[in-house]
Amino acid sequence: MNVRLQKFLAEAGVASRRAAESIILAGRVAVNGQPVRVLGTRVDPDRDAVTLDGRPVHVKRKLYVALHKPAGCVCSQRDERGRPTLHDFLPREWQNLHSVGRLDFDSEGLIFLTNDGQFALCLTHPRYGVRKKYVATVENEVDKAMLERFLRGIWHAGEKLQARAVRLISSNRTRSMVELELSEGKNREVRRLFESQGLTVTRLQRTQIGKIKLGELKPGRWRILTETEIRTLLQKI
Repeated sequence: MNVRLQKFLAEAGVASRRAAESIILAGRVAVNGQPVRVLGTRVDPDRDAVTLDGRPVHVKRKLYVALHKPAGCVCSQRDERGRPTLHDFLPREWQNLHSVGRLDFDSEGLIFLTNDGQFALCLTHPRYGVRKKYVATVENEVDKAMLERFLRGIWHAGEKLQARAVRLISSNRTRSMVELELSEGKNREVRRLFESQGLTVTRLQRTQIGKIKLGELKPGRWRILTETEIRTLLQKI
């Protein structure tokens, strides 16, 4: 895939895009041995040889991984308490990947990991509103009136918590299952919604991010996101 030369240089960590433009105009960059001074020149990172002041420039391969986080592990790269982390399930050479958002220790389900900071920002910043679906198993009975309150929004610990969509999967006097769709990613938002109503979540699984579903991915297993899936996640941003 061809990209603008200044973007290539920025992604290689040489300089910001604006600074990269000045470097190009100064004639310090060559593509396949030929000096380039034209902004907007496009290069193929997989085929073209780019040099800066005669030294090769390489862009690190960007990785986008979908993982089924099991309950009982943390999203940090390391844990001071020695608990399992997401990286225990990944190849050693992928230890530089960072989780896109978080799931708390007891929660499970779909989470992405990447070395692309812009991708992570686009999927986690509230202004982009990427929706995520969860299935919560809750002690005791949940009624429709409670779900309507979730849709209107509830104030909890100084924050407004609000579901964008809710669906009651099953409910009886001892246990209920509810699907919720959220867009802001506030800390422990699903659990806090139910806590505000005096209910405890006993299991919480994230089943979807944007249009990407957890599907048949087993706990602790991962897969690489396809280019089509990545475009789908970013298409409205």
